[in-house]
Amino acid sequence: MGDRFRLLGLGVTMSGIALSQEGILVVVGLGTPGSQSESTRHNSGCRVVDALALRFGLHFQERKFQAAWASGRWEDRKILLVKPLGFMNRSGDPVSEVLRYFGIAPSRMLVVHDDLDLPFGHVKLVRGGGAGGHKGVHSISQSIGHVRFPRLKLGIGRPMRGESVEAYVLEPPYAEQREVFDRMILHGARVAETALSSGLEEAMNQYNRREGQILQS
Repeated sequence: MGDRFRLLGLGVTMSGIALSQEGILVVVGLGTPGSQSESTRHNSGCRVVDALALRFGLHFQERKFQAAWASGRWEDRKILLVKPLGFMNRSGDPVSEVLRYFGIAPSRMLVVHDDLDLPFGHVKLVRGGGAGGHKGVHSISQSIGHVRFPRLKLGIGRPMRGESVEAYVLEPPYAEQREVFDRMILHGARVAETALSSGLEEAMNQYNRREGQILQS
């Protein structure tokens, strides 16, 4: 598929297919670089984007940006999946470069990331807000100049065995939590898919009201 976007009066187009000015076009998954980090709590955002790529049959490339990205057509429009490849606290530069290159507003980007303050296994869509201590979200907000971009939070909870927060996020979930963690990743992909297909408002209405849905499933 072609990967050239151009900015027109009616919105961004890719390979000549016009897109509306509303709705999510880009899903960014935050994580930590290296194969040894794939199963860690801090890499959960990347895992959601990987699940979306599998669902849509898309393949990542690593050119133009310090990010792995995949583009394709889904439900008669073009979408973009992005995974910054640098350290978490430098996520903002490649993300802002992608947005500028393709001419996409930050409001049409959904950033998926782990969240210490959300109960383990829960997911939550928000329209924006502070970084809450998350270095990747902070880096993106610094690079684009504001915090008004949608986010999908994945609850990883707090350390329960005396380890530091820094060590906790860079480790896999506890053995007894891994099944729930894996279900949360797949569920997060479904939530992101709904945001892409039906819009952020509909996805929030569907999923933000179902407290404990992962833990109890």
